[in-house]
Amino acid sequence: MLIFLDCEFTDFIDCELISIGMVSEDGQHEFYAERSDYNDSWCNRFVRESVLPHLGQCPVAICTRPELTKRVWDWFATLPRHVQLASDSTHDRDLLWDAFNDGLPVNLDKSVFDLRPLIDTTVFNDAVCRYHDQLGRPWHHALHDARAHRVGWMAWMDARK
Repeated sequence: MLIFLDCEFTDFIDCELISIGMVSEDGQHEFYAERSDYNDSWCNRFVRESVLPHLGQCPVAICTRPELTKRVWDWFATLPRHVQLASDSTHDRDLLWDAFNDGLPVNLDKSVFDLRPLIDTTVFNDAVCRYHDQLGRPWHHALHDARAHRVGWMAWMDARK
């Protein structure tokens, strides 16, 4: 089963996880967390303008770095015995792996389904844009972006039938 992953982070140079969203291929499993203890001074202008305004709207998602580690381990323990990440960024994968702190869950495939080639396809891009724009869901919000990637992938898969 694919797990669509998106992360928001401070900057490409001083890179620290701010928020993480994941949704399963079947839409039955979702994970969202926001770190309360990231280094705010590392946030670049884009992050300050496009990411930070969307935070804090789900109080139960807010946690510290150690709490995040426990939460991701616990969430992966609820998933089927074989899952594979689907992401458009190796940074997202690296940030998730870093969040695990020590090792990876046994059910997590180390290979990642790369969404980057799909982003430039019309069907994927149109589905992602519809998710955000027509439904009024914010861009650069980790959970909404993960959900949008799932919607885009489903549209791409349907078009291939």
